Amino acid sequence: MPATVVLGAQWGDEGKGKLVDYLSEQAHIVARYQGGHNAGHTVVINSETFILHLIPSGILHKGKLCAIGNGVVIDPACLIEEMDELGKRGVGITSENLVISQNAHLIMPYHMALEAGSESRMGSKKIGTTGRGIGPAYVDKMARCGLRMMDLLDPSLFKEKLGHNIEKANRLLSVLYGAEGFRTEEVYDRYMRYAERLSTHIGDVSLIISKTLSEGKNVLVEGAQGTLLDIDHGTYPYVTSSSPAAGGACTGLGIGPTAINGVLGVIKAYTTRVGGGPFPTEITTALGEEIRKKGGEYGATTGRPRRCGWLDIVALRHAVRVNGLSGFALTKLDILDELETIKACTAYKVDGKVIAEFPPDSSVLERCEPVYEEVEGWRQSTAGIQEFGKLPGKARSYINWIEDRLGIEAHMISTGQRRNELIVLKEQFS
Repeated sequence: MPATVVLGAQWGDEGKGKLVDYLSEQAHIVARYQGGHNAGHTVVINSETFILHLIPSGILHKGKLCAIGNGVVIDPACLIEEMDELGKRGVGITSENLVISQNAHLIMPYHMALEAGSESRMGSKKIGTTGRGIGPAYVDKMARCGLRMMDLLDPSLFKEKLGHNIEKANRLLSVLYGAEGFRTEEVYDRYMRYAERLSTHIGDVSLIISKTLSEGKNVLVEGAQGTLLDIDHGTYPYVTSSSPAAGGACTGLGIGPTAINGVLGVIKAYTTRVGGGPFPTEITTALGEEIRKKGGEYGATTGRPRRCGWLDIVALRHAVRVNGLSGFALTKLDILDELETIKACTAYKVDGKVIAEFPPDSSVLERCEPVYEEVEGWRQSTAGIQEFGKLPGKARSYINWIEDRLGIEAHMISTGQRRNELIVLKEQFS
């Protein structure tokens, strides 16, 4: 009963969407386990580009069931918009190809207002959220007052809970931020319209996946963001509000760890991050801007420019350990094609000492200076290559160098945006 997890091993934006799209061909179910519509997975098929925010990338393949797990927080308006946009492009969404966990929590309008107020008061210390209400939705979940997808199916109970939550949220908005509040009736009516559209998609995702695994069918598990943004194992407090790491796959879908037979970490050939927080290998010279432009390093969801830097082996070893990675997929190798020399950080220097492990304290990481090793560039195009042996020798050496430093093997190498621009060294389902 094989389940394979695909997750980001850096600060997100590693190119997971393309890898999930490829692996979806071999899966019966493709399931998303955390995050919200702040994620953006990009898939290029022929000349068409699809950007998915909540719906798993497997939706682009006929005959696949896509599941949104209980660990995801859902803005129903954004989900419906995404469904409609896919429909316009010939990808029909029905109850046969999309199921949403009854236990998934809802993002409410007051969540977005509370997040906007909080960020505005943080000033230079703001976390750099997308302002989409994801953090406050998770706060309500942990405070045990959140509204769930199943609540949409019981209008009277939904209205009762909503009234209590709006009363509390309005008080906070007024006292803390001097902002206007919300009317229960107005929000209730809006969400009942969402319920009409989504009710046939609501189900028991945990049970569906369990039955599928017991039948010996493949399940592909898709994460959003990346390990270094994990609420427990990332650069806290500059993190997301959920668990993109492998452990989140179990709690976010309701499956046991013994159901997972492999964890594929997706790694960009360099490093990027969005928003605030420490970034030891950030390139602040013109080269950083060159990489940004060539790599198209702008948020798929927000359009925000990503900070670019050299590969960070120290951070990646941390990701290998906390996720138990069985292998990695390397993306955007072709972006480095023109460089004469490629740097990679193999240790940090902080307070006069050299350390080889990723520090759990962000205030320490902020003071870390990277200790670099240099690898000779290949100065040849790798774009579109589909066989490892056809890569330039120095590009193969760079990949082998990464394998040696991480202690795991490369299973896939992406050499461009398109679906077929991929080198597969090891299949994930066997």
